[in-house]
Formats: sequence, structure tokens, C-alpha cells
Amino acid sequence: MKNFIYALSIFLLISANFIFAQEPSHYDWGTFTRADSLRGYLSPLRTCYDVTYYHLDVAVDPSDSSIKGSNTIRFKVVNSFKEMQVDLFANMKVDKIEFEDGTLLKYSREYGAVFIYLPEELQKNTTHQIIFYYSGRPQVAVNPPWDGGFIWKKQKEGNPWVMVTCQGTGASLWWPNKDHQSDEPDSMLLSVTVPKGLEDISNGRLRSKVDLPGGQKQYNWFISYPINNYDVTINIGKYAHFSDVYTSSDGSKLTLDYYVLPENLAKAKKQFKQVKIMLAAYEKYFGKYPFYRDGYKLIESSHNGMEHQSAVAYGNHYLGGYEGRASSPVGLKFDFIIIHESAHEWWGNSITSKDIADMWIHESFAAYAEALYVEYNWGHKAALEYMNGKKQNIRNDKPIIGPYNVNHEGSGDMYDKGQLVLNTLRDVINNDKLWFSILKGLQQKFAYQTVTADDITNYINEKTGTNYNYFFDQYLRYPKEPEFFAFVTQKGNETSVRYKWNADVKDFKMPLKVTTSPNHFEFIYPTTAWQTLKLKNFDPKDFKVDEDEFLCQVKIFRFYIDPDSKIKIE
Repeated sequence: MKNFIYALSIFLLISANFIFAQEPSHYDWGTFTRADSLRGYLSPLRTCYDVTYYHLDVAVDPSDSSIKGSNTIRFKVVNSFKEMQVDLFANMKVDKIEFEDGTLLKYSREYGAVFIYLPEELQKNTTHQIIFYYSGRPQVAVNPPWDGGFIWKKQKEGNPWVMVTCQGTGASLWWPNKDHQSDEPDSMLLSVTVPKGLEDISNGRLRSKVDLPGGQKQYNWFISYPINNYDVTINIGKYAHFSDVYTSSDGSKLTLDYYVLPENLAKAKKQFKQVKIMLAAYEKYFGKYPFYRDGYKLIESSHNGMEHQSAVAYGNHYLGGYEGRASSPVGLKFDFIIIHESAHEWWGNSITSKDIADMWIHESFAAYAEALYVEYNWGHKAALEYMNGKKQNIRNDKPIIGPYNVNHEGSGDMYDKGQLVLNTLRDVINNDKLWFSILKGLQQKFAYQTVTADDITNYINEKTGTNYNYFFDQYLRYPKEPEFFAFVTQKGNETSVRYKWNADVKDFKMPLKVTTSPNHFEFIYPTTAWQTLKLKNFDPKDFKVDEDEFLCQVKIFRFYIDPDSKIKIE
């Protein structure tokens, strides 16, 4: 009896605490600097113009880790202006900036921002261009691709092997541009000059190769779609090349080009067979590959990998999983880098978040795409095994959505937790035909655009006819998952389940599947207020939550009361 009274006291105490719990304050992201704002904020000096075209012309010298070149920036005037901001890291030198008529432009610098002063006010709806000449030694990536910078390596024969990664850090670490994800050029020409005997593989289609004095060669790549700045890339070295063709369900032909270290050619021909399967799976779930005109490339890199548009960097050593490891057995059945980084062609490259705070739009959907690849090949049960294996990686340290306007990402939980959040939403919606139409619909509506979190969530609300803002707020804007509490009490042949959500969002009301008979799951509709469910001939130990399909913290307290006791169950 003492044990029961003690347990009952805990029950009452917990219940009281829930009733009077206060909603927490907003997450404290710490202090940000003027440099953070210059990099992340869309000030009038950035919103006054819309980039329509870049021609980045850069020469790379591996002998002293330097680059030199120019970027022609063509833009449409959104609001009349005489001053504009272009971005280039402070360690890089501005050689000169010219207006379209050859006039040298004055400028000033603050951190990574370059403020350019035009000779006269440029009028709204007119189109102009500047040419920005620059040079220097770009910062070196210490731990690519997780930090930004150039990677100066050697291939087996001693040839230079040069790459760049700059997601998050910023493309302005190596070339001048409006370094904000909200503005993508409609198209771009990328001209890369390399030393004698080397080649460059970049985004888009190779238009020409031009021999230059001193044995140097210029590779001219044209990108015919909008591209976000961090996706622009170079890959310099000596590569073995092979190609293939993927045929879409509508008969369209997509060129597949693979560039690998010569010693890995045989491995690559075997490993890269997964590409066609991946393309078929993603076409089924998301629609056709978004960049048909520019083709699809995999390029071997010295780092793990990066989603450079139409030129995906691959560095997974031709292993299953991620560098040969996975959180579940099914995760070893495929090459993680091929499947994840290629998913970004849809989620991140075709659809791009306006602010880096919303990088979950890239990473959560790309991680969920991995699970759909598993489902496509091995079924839904295997996909659940794959996703639930990732729960051990969840940290619940910070919100998945980061702070806006300061170039700061949210929690790394945007990968594994984000994947599970999307799968939870699928099960909450409980209509796979609708769910998959939403995934394809997002791609159709927002193709080649930059978007906000509200764009994505409003679209889902509209298509489902349900307001899921409570769901997105809890899972994306607060660090922790919601907690489901249940007190399951049996007296005689009657069992009472008293349950509720404990969440940061006060109107949280996510449906949930629980057992109402042994091993039989059905929906209940908990809120943040207590509710009671009555069951007959049901043992409390059989009450379970479907934790394979719903991501939440589960706290179940079970009690058994003597039938002759005067204690009532609620």
C-alpha cells in the first residue's frame, strides 16, 4: 500500500506541475556581431538589385595556393540606388571594380562587405553590370566539407588536386558576389584557367576549352539554370572519365558523367550503378531530375562530399553507408554520399532556402529522401528501421530553425531528427497518396526558387486542409520533442488511460497511434489538456505508443488497483 500511495503522490505532483507549467522563453542564440549582420541581413544595399547573370573568370595556381580573376555581375535595378553591397572575404584583395562603360568605381570595405559607389543613380527596372577584379590566397578548409575553404591536395602521381567547399561559410571566401541565398543568377558562365596538364570539372555543360600562353588551359562551363552561390565549384586535377545515360519515365535522356581518380576507375564503375536507381526513386517521389539541360555529374573528391549543382562531389571511398558505417544494417546496402548529396539536387539546389537559418529545408528533406530510397528498394519496414536507427544521433540541443538575418544555421538535428519529423508528419497526415502529392507539388511550385519556412509549411497546410503550424513550431522552433504522458490504471476488468501532451507550444494537438488492444494501434487525439480513455479487459502493460512512426518522448506510468479498493480510477 505504501508503494501505491507513493506512486499516486508522484502522479498527482506531476499532474499539478503540468497544469501550472509556463511556456519557456525563446531560445537564446547568444550575441551576434556587425559582421554577422553584414553577411546575413538583406539590407537596402542588397535588396536594391537582383542578380541575373554571373561570369566568374578565375585562374587557379596550385604552386602558391592563389587565385586571380574577375566576376562580371549583371543585375536588374529593383529600387533606384547609387550604392550597392557585394561580398568578398577581407583577406582577398580587390584589384579594381569597373562599371559597364569602363569607369573605375570607388568602394569601401567593412569585414566581408564591399560597398560600391556608382557614378550616378541607377534607375528602377534598368539592367546594368559591373566587373569586379580580385586576387589572393583564399582561406584553407581545415575540416572540409564541414568548414569552408580551398582544399589543396596531391593525387597519387603527385598532380595537384584542388577543390573548394563553402556551404555556410560563404562563396565570397573565393569569389565576389551577393553572398546571400535569397538571390541566385538565372544563369552563369564559369571560366576556370588551370596549369598545363590539368583539367577542371565544374557545374553545367562544358562549352569550350581554350589554350592559353604558357601551356595553361581555360575551361568554360555554362550553367543554364539558377544556381546558389555555394554550389559553384571547381575540381582541378587529372581524372578518368566514363559516362552513361539515364532514361526518364517520359523518355527524356539525362547524361551521366563520372570523373574519378584513375586508380579507382573499376570501383567507380561498379559503385556508381546506384545512380540510375537513385534517379528512378527520386523521380517517383519528387519528379524528374531538375537540371536535365546541364546533366548530372559525380566527381571524386578528397573530402566526404557536397551537393554542388550538376557536379556532385563524391568522397565516400566506394563503401556502403557513410564511410563504411551506418546506424542500421539496411544503411550499409547503399552509398550514403551518392544518395544524400544527390537528393540535394531537388532539396537545396532546385528549392533553396532564402536564409541559412532554414537549412532544414535542404537537410531534413534530403535526409528523408534517403529513407524513401530505402523504401523504394527494400520496402516501408526497412525504411522505418533505417530512420529509427538515427534516433541515437538526436541531440535536442537547439532548435532546427536558426536565427534569421545573421547567417547562422540551426541545430545539426536538421539531418536525422528532421528526417524523423517529416516521417512523423507523413503518419499524422495518414494519407500516403496526399503526402507524396505534396512532395511532388513542392518541387513543382517552388522549382528554381528561394523559399522560406513559411512557404513550405503554408503549402502543406493548404494541400492538407489542416493547420499544422503547432506541429512545425514545436519540432522546428524548440529544441525538444513533445512529451506524451499516460497514466494507465487497471481496476478489475476496467482500465483507464489518462493522457496529454507536454509541449512548448500551448495548443499542441498532434494525433498519435497507441494500442487499444494488444498489438493493435489506432489514433487518439491528445492535446495539452488531460483526457481519459476507458478500456475493457486491457492489461496496462499492453499499452504502447507507435514510436516507430511518431517521433516523441514517451512517459507511461502503469498502476494496478485491487478490485476491492475504494480508490476510483479516472
